[in-house]
Amino acid sequence: MNLPKLTDVDVSGKKVIVRLDLDTNPDPNDLRIKASRETIDYLHSKNAQIIIIAHKGRPEGKVDQALSLKPFEPLFPDCEVKENLRFDPGEEANDETFARKISSWGDVYVNEAFASSHRSHASIVEIPKFLPHAMGMRFEKETENLSKVFENPKRPLIFLISGAKEDKLQSIDGLEKYADKVLVGGRLPDFLGDRGLESIRNQNGKVIIGNLIMDKEDITIHTIERFEKEVGKAGTIVVSGPLGKFEDEGHKQGTERVLKSVVENKGAFKVAGGGDTEKALNLLSLSQDFNWVSVGGGAMLDFLAKRTLPGIEALK
Repeated sequence: MNLPKLTDVDVSGKKVIVRLDLDTNPDPNDLRIKASRETIDYLHSKNAQIIIIAHKGRPEGKVDQALSLKPFEPLFPDCEVKENLRFDPGEEANDETFARKISSWGDVYVNEAFASSHRSHASIVEIPKFLPHAMGMRFEKETENLSKVFENPKRPLIFLISGAKEDKLQSIDGLEKYADKVLVGGRLPDFLGDRGLESIRNQNGKVIIGNLIMDKEDITIHTIERFEKEVGKAGTIVVSGPLGKFEDEGHKQGTERVLKSVVENKGAFKVAGGGDTEKALNLLSLSQDFNWVSVGGGAMLDFLAKRTLPGIEALK
């Protein structure tokens, strides 16, 4: 994608502003925390002064100590962790004055926040205008691995879009343009209503909408069987979201059976992304069976649907 790499930028002894994904728990084993380590370690090796910027939650431009980034400070010794960017309304408003203020803290900017790079916020798209910049090492791996889904993929190419966030449905149009099948589960079928899309009862159509059980917390057994059939013959599989309320033993069946059928397809290139997806994979001990587990949920889907992100365009 011809984006500037961290190794191409002079960071030796410089003040480097690193935009991280900290919209998670301050747990050293969290995927987003672990994903940042390679970049942080590289910068330490170059004697750079590291200034970490990030957001957590949705404080809506106001200070909310429950969303403070101070609990993350012990995870990044010898780094300066700044306070939640979204405490200032200038972050989400993509305010130039706010971006210039943040830029004044350092000499170089590194975007290591792939999961936030679908947002046109100041720390993602505005700061690169004012400083030499590069993508972080995990960011680079994200774009390389996810690009394999649309650059000459092994077919059939199957997207499994589930979970409870209705905005995921916005990605379907972009995905179905090059997918062989888009399977829709989780709570999403409930949002679709009657839109002329193929339901699980029909045998044709690229977008296949699953049916839900009575309480809408899982997919039906017929949906499970149809989804198992589709992923079993796939060459490339992308999983975004659990199939039901997997945390509840009584609604675990859809998620467990379909995800196990994904990993049982040994010849397929398998990608997954999103916080709830990662939790489900960890609960079922399946993470290691995927070729790539992205730190991004919405960002992953946006990238696969549009083949770029605001944060990527800002680095070009």
